Amino acid sequence: MTRLHLVRHGPTHAKTMVGWSDLPADLSDTAAVARLHDHLPPESLVISSDLSRAVDTASAIQGARARLPHHPDLREINFGTWELRGFKDIEADDPELAFAYWDNPGDVRPPEGESWNEVRARVDTVVDALITQHTGQDLVVVAHFGVILTQVQRALDVTAREAFSHKIDNLSVTELTHHGDGWSVGRINHLP
Repeated sequence: MTRLHLVRHGPTHAKTMVGWSDLPADLSDTAAVARLHDHLPPESLVISSDLSRAVDTASAIQGARARLPHHPDLREINFGTWELRGFKDIEADDPELAFAYWDNPGDVRPPEGESWNEVRARVDTVVDALITQHTGQDLVVVAHFGVILTQVQRALDVTAREAFSHKIDNLSVTELTHHGDGWSVGRINHLP
């Protein structure tokens, strides 16, 4: 049994699509960071995406926990040419593609970006490797909205659209357990 504690990084305050851009996290809410630190199992291993908003959040909650190297495959969705653009601007350029991407996530991709299915495959691969390498341990994975939802979709065995119905707040924890032959889901979007 391996427990995953999926933590969304601190807020960037961007009002645009932020995927692979390396925007910093606002970690000024030290009380929320301290509550998150105290909530997580003390003997867990900490890993994060290689983007600074995840790396810095992981550092802020790590405490005495062991740290694994940052992993680029835990990055957010690659939004391609939609990166750092507002949804209304994207929708104005190509309303059909914008609607299809969010309403029917799967193989639809933004220009020069990646589809939901590609994100899911990328994240599944790294999570599977982590579970194999650290079976029986608690893993704190500090990542992004899309990364967390890929694993919620996987654990609940639901469609991508159903997974997108879940809210994932900054500095929240989503708890999933891998039992070797299946998954169980604890709290989703828990704010300690």
